[in-house]
Amino acid sequence: MIQINPNFIQYIANDLPAHLSMEDFIHYSSQPLRTSIRVNTLKISSADFIELMSAKGWQFSPIPWCQDGFWISIPSDIQLGNVVEHLQGLFYIQEASSMLPPTALFDHGLIPELVLDVASAPGSKTTQIAALMNNNGLLIANEYSSSRVKVLHANVQRMGVTNCALTHFDGRVFGEYLYESFDAILLDAPCGGEGTVRKDPDALKSWDIADVEAIATTQQALIESAFVALKPGGTLVYSTCTLNRRENQDICLHLINKYADLVEVVPLNNLFEDANKACTEEGFLHVWPQIYDSEGFFVAKFKKLGSCERQAAEPRKQKNFPFNFASRKQVDAINDYFSQQLGLNLPAGDIMTRDEEYWLFPKPFAVLTGKMRFQRIGLKLADTIKKGFKVRYEAIMAFGQSSTKTIELTPAQAQQYLMGRDISLTEPTQAQGEIILCLHGAPLGLAKHLGHRLKNSLPRELVHDNAISI
Repeated sequence: MIQINPNFIQYIANDLPAHLSMEDFIHYSSQPLRTSIRVNTLKISSADFIELMSAKGWQFSPIPWCQDGFWISIPSDIQLGNVVEHLQGLFYIQEASSMLPPTALFDHGLIPELVLDVASAPGSKTTQIAALMNNNGLLIANEYSSSRVKVLHANVQRMGVTNCALTHFDGRVFGEYLYESFDAILLDAPCGGEGTVRKDPDALKSWDIADVEAIATTQQALIESAFVALKPGGTLVYSTCTLNRRENQDICLHLINKYADLVEVVPLNNLFEDANKACTEEGFLHVWPQIYDSEGFFVAKFKKLGSCERQAAEPRKQKNFPFNFASRKQVDAINDYFSQQLGLNLPAGDIMTRDEEYWLFPKPFAVLTGKMRFQRIGLKLADTIKKGFKVRYEAIMAFGQSSTKTIELTPAQAQQYLMGRDISLTEPTQAQGEIILCLHGAPLGLAKHLGHRLKNSLPRELVHDNAISI
């Protein structure tokens, strides 16, 4: 049962547009959210995914502001996070409104080279941005909470993102450390979460204006830092999942007042059909739950018209960067292994080494080397072993679908594989070594082909004791 603090109702009534009613707001806030997903085009097209899942009884309704987003209806006995296509990273369970900020960021048509996502976890918008970039360029995904960094990395890995570097900082440092470095920045700011009441009935139970004021101070500092980190000519999207004006329009007006002639508001009235229904007079999107039958959300977009002053002196470069560019011999060796053993051509990037590890870094990362600490950069390809390489699971899941050497599993075999068991082959052949296993054409993992059976190589932490829905 939804619980809304009366103080919130009284406060938010001043922000509710005249054409909307408080009765509708309360009604829609008490309704369950429509289930929505975003197809991961890094691994499968929306058309192919719809064809695949329609055969399993799924029904799709397009989300107007995201070409790969859909409201779905699924059989009642299905747990969405427990279907094999979710484990394969073919889709992300994402609330429809949260697909708005990345759509707004890329609305100008050009794909930016360097992008910053200031507050990334759990990764819905980060992975959406990576898909819009088609894994090109460089995406810095930052998360302040150490526990949430682990969740962010798991989702980035599951979705096959290869152009990403993860950082773990207070978002207020980017203006100082990476001054005017980014072509585009998304600041999905920490907020009061008033728009999330449809999935969290207690979101408004303990609402307090003092909390709103406290978090607004942080939001002001974050948007200032993000603007300083943006290149002249670049675009900044500010968003929250809250509803009050103090955390939304007022933060935007603070930016405009502080940087005056350097800030241009990019109106979002035409971002999608009927966007004007949620647009403010400034051109911001203020999505109330009753407008599109969704979560509440706020989105604003700005263009930086010129250079601004740096907030602090340039920090000293980080020392002891642990990676080195691979030698030509090492590059040839890892490329030959992937090509000959796995039928894969590695995507563009810089091959880097650390001890006995081989990594693939996004090429644009080189300009940021030493400027700040990174939790994880790019993708780990393999470890060196006595005779060749031990390929990493995340590399197979990222681009294994382009392999010419795969084995397509039956659903029963896939079930056995995900439960950590070896798979017997009915027709033994010559042993083939490491091989990519697929289900409906998408990678499921790696196994060692011994001739008569496939020895399971699924990482222990990914083994499922219970049956997965296949």
